[in-house]
Amino acid sequence: MRIQNLLKVNNKIKKSHTLLLGSLLIFGGVIALSWNYLAKMRDEVYSEMKIAMMDKDIPKNVSEGDVVDTAPIANNVEQPAQNNNNYVVDYSKYLGVLEIPKIGLKRGFYNVGNRYNRIDYNVTMVNGSTLPDVVNGNLILIAHSGDAYISYFAYLYRLNIGDQAYVTYQGRKYQYQIVDIYEVNKNGIVTIRRNENRTVLTMITCTKNNDHTQTVYIAELIG
Repeated sequence: MRIQNLLKVNNKIKKSHTLLLGSLLIFGGVIALSWNYLAKMRDEVYSEMKIAMMDKDIPKNVSEGDVVDTAPIANNVEQPAQNNNNYVVDYSKYLGVLEIPKIGLKRGFYNVGNRYNRIDYNVTMVNGSTLPDVVNGNLILIAHSGDAYISYFAYLYRLNIGDQAYVTYQGRKYQYQIVDIYEVNKNGIVTIRRNENRTVLTMITCTKNNDHTQTVYIAELIG
């Protein structure tokens, strides 16, 4: 009888050890999954804090091959979009207006130095840009992608070479055609590759479904 009791006790101990080991493995798996999720959330929060605290100008005199500091410019911002369908936009308050009919984009932008010329507010004109009436100049506009209400460049990924974009400035509408689309690493710099003998519109945003690169869209003035 004593031997049977001892066997029962041993079996219970083995079952307890098995349950404990299984619980530890499950707990460890949950911790590992949670760690990856928390690390991703930490990076996103840090990125948002960096954007919100950003008060740094981008270098002047941008031209082909120059390195442009764009550390705060391109992120996928995943927040519920606001419904502004009933809001009538007064475009007269902007310096210019960017339109891309293919993706239904129409958004004003302010001049460099304006308090609202910031990526957390609007499509933003980069310091060192030139306006459309400057021959062989380069107007560089940046904005977020993603699902937030400030993600004005969320659908640039749908554009192809040959698509049209328009900029209205001082009562005149300038027509551009996309001639190049390329990606760069999201490491704080962007190199603008463009023909210096053409008047250019450059648009930059985060690459869709890729947290490590930004996409650059080069469009040349055609009318």
